[in-house]
Amino acid sequence: MNFFQNLLSSIMSRSLLKKSSYFRSKDFGVLHDDIDMALESVMSKSGEVSSLVFAEHLSELIEELDDKEFVKFFDAILEKYDIDVNSLMKASNKYSQNKTQRNLEIILQTSQPKWVELFKRLNTANEGTLRLVRLRERILQLKKDNPSLDFFDKSLLKLFKHWFNPSFLVLENIDWTTPANILEKIIAYEAVHEINSWDDLRARLAPEDRKCFAFFHPLMPNEPLIFVEVALSRGMPETINEIIKIDRSVTLDQEINTAVFYSISNCQAGLSGISFGNFLIKRVAHKLKQENAGLDNFATLSPVPDFTKWMNKKSIPHQGMDEDALLKQALIYLLKSDREDGFPNDPVAKFHLGNGAVLGRINLNADLSDKGKNQSKGLMINYIYNLDTLEENHESFFKSKHIMQSDLIKTLVKKLQIHN
Repeated sequence: MNFFQNLLSSIMSRSLLKKSSYFRSKDFGVLHDDIDMALESVMSKSGEVSSLVFAEHLSELIEELDDKEFVKFFDAILEKYDIDVNSLMKASNKYSQNKTQRNLEIILQTSQPKWVELFKRLNTANEGTLRLVRLRERILQLKKDNPSLDFFDKSLLKLFKHWFNPSFLVLENIDWTTPANILEKIIAYEAVHEINSWDDLRARLAPEDRKCFAFFHPLMPNEPLIFVEVALSRGMPETINEIIKIDRSVTLDQEINTAVFYSISNCQAGLSGISFGNFLIKRVAHKLKQENAGLDNFATLSPVPDFTKWMNKKSIPHQGMDEDALLKQALIYLLKSDREDGFPNDPVAKFHLGNGAVLGRINLNADLSDKGKNQSKGLMINYIYNLDTLEENHESFFKSKHIMQSDLIKTLVKKLQIHN
């Protein structure tokens, strides 16, 4: 990331010099404390640097609003900077009579709400992209009680899908030498298996048989977007404790044949709705394969976060349930969809199977933490990633909803008499 950080520092230094010269200019204008006037300044300025300065000022004012003022402000934007329906109708009629490129461009321009341009201008501010991600995070928190905010949520999501295209993302190795400000965020953002101390973090990052990789965006170099933790092992672990316990033996390079993805954490709530995980796992798998000649197997050790909730909803008594009964309910939960769209009940299953993975193995007593026992009765799943068949499996899954299963799962289905 040093290249991007140096590049951005250079750009920002030049911008600050330009801004100072503008502040000394009598033609620059006034940075209004009234947010409506500040908004008008941003929307009316056409100069590159003046737009940047006014956008940064408006961003600061928006961040200072309380929730009520925030909603009121965006309601005013919705009213003032929405699509001009009359102009759009005129443009459409003109295009229907004379189909030229220019008339098409006018339709495209008039069909887009003016607040989209506002977001583009706010993005030019210092740390503008990060600020917009935080802005959408706040919108997501408030839109349940304020449906009008949904317009802005969807507009920002559409912009973010362009701005955070996988081709723009930078894959970084996170290890014990990574700067402390990034490591602190890894601790804070870990969403699957809580990191309870620096010793706990060190056990996941320092040993040679433990890896962590994260995606960054060049405009947010100090904020991981998503990260995955990987255990390099001999064979496929059956319990999470084998992987994350602090005191353990390190697997020697010559013994390693399996990479286990045991935790994937999205870091930015404001980027929800954008799938980074599928690209991350595939990039990391190929990277590890290049670096480790003996690495033949790729799998996960995944939670089953909604299993207990599903049994409760189905009124299935599960206290004291024996192993075969628990396995049978787990297979029904994983293989038989209750959803209208036919996809798996379990969100983690949908994610991995959608990536082209295979349902490989169900592990009993694999996560005996309070969280593991409460969410899934201690169950964890191995999803198998065969790099040669990922795309084929991915296409099959989304066309037919068919769940690819290992021979072990097929045998278990037959033994427990589970019928499709």
